[in-house]
Amino acid sequence: MNRAELVTFLRRHRLCVQASVSPASSPQAALVGFAVSDQLEIVFDTLDSTRKSENLRQNSRIALVVGLGPEERTAQIEGIADRPSGAELERLKRVYFEVWPDGVARQTWKGLTYVRVRPTWVRYSDFAHAEGPEVVEVEI
Repeated sequence: MNRAELVTFLRRHRLCVQASVSPASSPQAALVGFAVSDQLEIVFDTLDSTRKSENLRQNSRIALVVGLGPEERTAQIEGIADRPSGAELERLKRVYFEVWPDGVARQTWKGLTYVRVRPTWVRYSDFAHAEGPEVVEVEI
């Protein structure tokens, strides 16, 4: 699997589980709706008051799992999260709104923020093969 194939795989999905670490070093995971750019940037929205938002302010390292359900194909992603601003934010919001048009209305919510994840490591696993699983690390 190459980078373009990974983007295609990710775009077939709308939900992922994100994991972060609290300031007290406790794990935290949550289901989030996401979109992915052509540059392999993953973006989701959340409220500043959520645990994930606070965790990522303290420690920008994040993990995601994409590919929930009976498909038996997943991408495990580790990366660095940030909160883009200006033109970068506007570009990523357009990517996000293509997948989540209802996100436009959420912009009025107090404390709404957008998180961008830039992957640093990806493992793609396909367990749907009768001859055995395909597990590959995707070069980023």
